[in-house]
This record gives sequence, C-alpha cells and structure tokens, in this order.
Amino acid sequence: MKLIWILCLIFLSVFCTDKANAGELNQRLKNFPEWEKLTDVQPAVGDLIYPEWMKGGWEVKSTLIDLVAPLAPDIVTPGFESNRQYLNQPVDFKVRFVNQKNLKDLTDHSLQRGEPAQRSGSPSLRTPLSSATKGEENKVNSQTPLSLTRRAVRCGGSLRYSNCGRGAGGEVNGGEVIIADRAYNGLNLARAILGEKTVKAVKVDPDSPNRQITLLRSECTERIICDRQLVSIVKNRATEDTSDGRFIATEVFQQIFKGSSLPYINSVESTTAYRQLSTSSPSNPAIEGNQVTAVYLSSQDPNYFKAINKPVALYKYRLEFFPIR
Repeated sequence: MKLIWILCLIFLSVFCTDKANAGELNQRLKNFPEWEKLTDVQPAVGDLIYPEWMKGGWEVKSTLIDLVAPLAPDIVTPGFESNRQYLNQPVDFKVRFVNQKNLKDLTDHSLQRGEPAQRSGSPSLRTPLSSATKGEENKVNSQTPLSLTRRAVRCGGSLRYSNCGRGAGGEVNGGEVIIADRAYNGLNLARAILGEKTVKAVKVDPDSPNRQITLLRSECTERIICDRQLVSIVKNRATEDTSDGRFIATEVFQQIFKGSSLPYINSVESTTAYRQLSTSSPSNPAIEGNQVTAVYLSSQDPNYFKAINKPVALYKYRLEFFPIR
C-alpha cells in the first residue's frame, strides 16, 4: 500500500486542558524531528471555535517542506520515499470560517449557486484529511490518511477544561462564535488533493463535529462494492498560546479506511502553530502556519510493538492564508 503525502490542516477550537504543561506544544515544534506520541491531551468535546481573526473566506496554500522517517531503515511506511517528489510543491484550496448562527443560511445559498457544500447535517471538514494527488485515485488506500483539524486555546497562559470566559452560547467575551464550515472546507481540500472525480462527498456527523466521513469513488474490476469511505474521528486535543502571539493546537485522530475486506485503522497527530500577520498587500498572506503531522502504526501492523510511541513518518508543512476579497 502506498502512502501519498499527508496534508493535515488544523482548524483550532476553544477547549483548554490543564494537563499540557505551559509551552509544551511550542517546544515540540522546536524539537522537530525529535518526536514522541503526545500523552498530555484530553478528550475532544464539542465543536471547534476559531479566533475572530479567522472569520471569512481564505485561499490556503499548503506546502510540504520536510519529511522524516524516524525509525528508518528498520521501519518505513510504503510510499514514504516517493513522497519526496512533493517537497516544495504547493497545494491550493479554499476554506471559510463563519458565525455559527449563519452557517445554515450560507450553506443553503452555496447549494443554490452550485458551489461545493455538503452539510446534510453531516460532517465537518475538520477531520484530518490526508491524501493522494490528482490522477492517483486507485492509490488511495488504508495508508492514505485524510484529515483536517480544528482549533482550541489556552486560557491565560495555562490549559484548562473550562470555556475560557465564553458565555453560555459559546461567545467569546460577548462576540460571535466562529466555526469552520467543515463540510465545505473538507470537500475543497479533498478534491484539491485527490481530484474531482475521486471524491464524492464529505459529510459531518450531525451529532458530533469531531466525526467526518469522506466518500471516495474507485473503479470496479469485479462484482464487488467499489465505493470507499475514510472515517476520521478526533479523539484528543490540547492547545496553548505563546508570548509572541501564536496559537498552537494539537489534535489526535483515528482514521478508519473502509473499502476492503477488513477495515484499516491508524492514528495521526497534527500540531499547528498559527500567527496573524500585518500585511496590506494581497500578494502576502494574512495568516501563516507551521504544522507537523505524525503518523503512527495501527495495532494491526506487525511492527506495532517495535514502534510503540514513536511515529513512523513525520511531515512538516508551511501554511499560508490569503483573504478572498
């Protein structure tokens, strides 16, 4: 099975945890490529709330700038070496962050205009979305993580469970509740990576914003079920903010690939630092991100106990957000 490069965009939301030590996430990013499975995370609960400066539509440029196989040559994931060809090759896609109260009206309007919007009460795009490149539809398999993540924040320099000063309705200091249009974002990202024909739909679980399903097409050569599903479930998260104004979040999610006789499960962790930039030029990004995605073996893998808490693949990305005017 071939792992085409992983693209995980983390959309943070506001949930805080006492467990993570101050500066721990920031230090992890500084330590790249030294990496171990994060243990100081808490269960992901509720929707993801973004900072107010994330509101609006964005053209995102995601560029793979480094990749490492920490356990090589003993353990290397299939396709890892071939992923080097995607170094410094940007992928562009659109995302949007909206007031929670306006999401349904915005989605209905998009459907009337024929824009990609899948919100049958369904999933959010926010699940980790990794993927394969266009034209490689048949190579999407159990080793192809598909995901997107969200956002969370630290409160006053420490991580907590509480809502960090938010009102009963989720407002931050009386302001709007900004969330990702998860289905819209997920569909755009998946199609940018996998191609229009490969991705049928992205759906968000109406009962949980932390569960997303990506429906994939594949060619049939026998009388068998050909459509495949990638189910992404955010299990844990932790966040912190830094003295220089960056917001850092990590999310751990489980990916279940359904399309073969036995479902395949793996674990992916994405840690992203976001920073708002001061710019007046449309040619310069308004937000930048530094992201590391770590892939861990499934317990089904024969090398699982050799790897233990070590990732088998690390991918580092540069994210640039340009406002859609």
